[in-house]
Amino acid sequence: MMENKKEFNSIVLTGDRPTGRLHLGHLVGSIKNRLALQEDTTISEKWYMVADVQALTDNADNPEKVRSNVLEVVLDNLACGIDPTKTTMFIQSGVPAIAELTVFFMNLVTLARLKRNPTVKNEMKQNGYAEDVPIGFLSYPISQAADILFTKANIIPVGEDQLPVIEQVN
Repeated sequence: MMENKKEFNSIVLTGDRPTGRLHLGHLVGSIKNRLALQEDTTISEKWYMVADVQALTDNADNPEKVRSNVLEVVLDNLACGIDPTKTTMFIQSGVPAIAELTVFFMNLVTLARLKRNPTVKNEMKQNGYAEDVPIGFLSYPISQAADILFTKANIIPVGEDQLPVIEQVN
């Protein structure tokens, strides 16, 4: 008797906000892990995103800073060994479907839930936002959920600070 097995596809999504050149902290904190995931043959798809839309959430007053660093961040990753024949690289703003998903998801998440997110609360405090927080900044976890759904990722390596944001995706 032949067994009907459904194969599990592992898909990884990682990326950077283009707010400046990458540095040693990026190398130790994320790029080394990104390179290891790139070589993992059990992962069927590897996605790397330049999160330029997300970077605008707290750089809206300086979009040129974000725009001018997109290429720099890509070049830094390539210089560290990210191989575009193994990892699909894309710029978030270049994928209209992500923006569309974000709008649809905004209808599913309450303002109270976003404000309760510990990462968002902490970053609001760091940026000096009180109740005058820009909606784009407050809703970046919704945008991250759209990024994840777009790629159908089930492996999203993040730092401790981003765990509450990823938990909100569930």
